[in-house]
Amino acid sequence: MPITVLLVDDQELMRMGLNMVLDAQDDIVVVGEAGDGAAAVAAVRKLEPDVVLMDVRMPVVDGVSATAQILESGVASRVLVMTTFDLDEHAMGALRAGASGFLLKDTPSEDLVSAIRSVAAGDAVVSPKVTRRLLARFLDDGPAPRRDPAVLDVLTEREREVLQLVATGLSNTEIAESLFLSESTVKSHIGRILTKLNVRDRVQAVVLAYETGLVRPGS
Repeated sequence: MPITVLLVDDQELMRMGLNMVLDAQDDIVVVGEAGDGAAAVAAVRKLEPDVVLMDVRMPVVDGVSATAQILESGVASRVLVMTTFDLDEHAMGALRAGASGFLLKDTPSEDLVSAIRSVAAGDAVVSPKVTRRLLARFLDDGPAPRRDPAVLDVLTEREREVLQLVATGLSNTEIAESLFLSESTVKSHIGRILTKLNVRDRVQAVVLAYETGLVRPGS
C-alpha cells in the first residue's frame, strides 16, 4: 500500500510544489490538502493519512495546536512539521505536542521523501544540525516545563548512555561505533528505551532527555 500524505500549508504555491515532488513517487500518494490548522484536523479525521506535512505558522489554528489536536484524537496519523526557520520555537511546541520531527521548507526533495518514508515506517526525523540546536536553544531560553529526572530511573546504565547519544544527534551507526556495539544491539536498546519511557518515537525521547536534564543545552 502507498504512503498516504496530507499537505497542510497556508501558501497554495507551497502545497503545489510539495504535491509535484510527492506525486512523482511510486509509493507516496497525496490524499488531501488544507490551508489552516482547523481544516487540517478535520481532514485528518476524514482521511486518516499516514503522514501529515504540517506548517507551523497558519491562520485560524496554528500548526502546533493542530498537531496536538490530531495526536490527542487517537488517530494513527503521524505529523512531520515544516518550518521556515531552523530555530523556530513554534517547531519545539509541535515536537512537545507529539510531532515525529520537523524539516526546513528548503529541504532537498530527496530528503523530504526520505523523511516521509521514515516517519510512515514508525521512525522519527531527528536532524543533528537542526533538531539539537532547536532543542538546546528553546529549552535553555524558553519557559520549558522541566521533568523529574526520576522518570529515567527505569533505564539501565547502558540505556541511559544510548539515550544521551541519541539526544546529541548521533545516528544508530555512530552510537554503535561510540559504544563498541552492533547496530542491531543499539536498535534493541532504543526500542526498550521508548517502551520504558512510554514515548512514541526518537524525537519524543530526545525532548525528554533535555527536559529531565540528562543532556544539557550546548552539550
